[in-house]
Amino acid sequence: MHFVFQICFVFLSVALGLTAFRLFRGRSAADRILAVDLLAVITGAAVLLHTIVSGELVFLDVIVVLGVIVFFGTVALARSVSRD
Repeated sequence: MHFVFQICFVFLSVALGLTAFRLFRGRSAADRILAVDLLAVITGAAVLLHTIVSGELVFLDVIVVLGVIVFFGTVALARSVSRD
């Protein structure tokens, strides 16, 4: 079963790298905002996978806080882009 978790961590790492590439090479501000949002989702998935592997339930609170912060940040960035 740990082999499956290792494969999932590898896939999440690849996704994180590709998303970081899109963040730095994005054509527009909307692409970069979407990449930041996706980075947060991938990070949340990695923390959730770590929570499952380690059995420490305290990390679930981290995911909730991360989600709320990223949501408000995305809304604020989208509003600033729409004004331009």
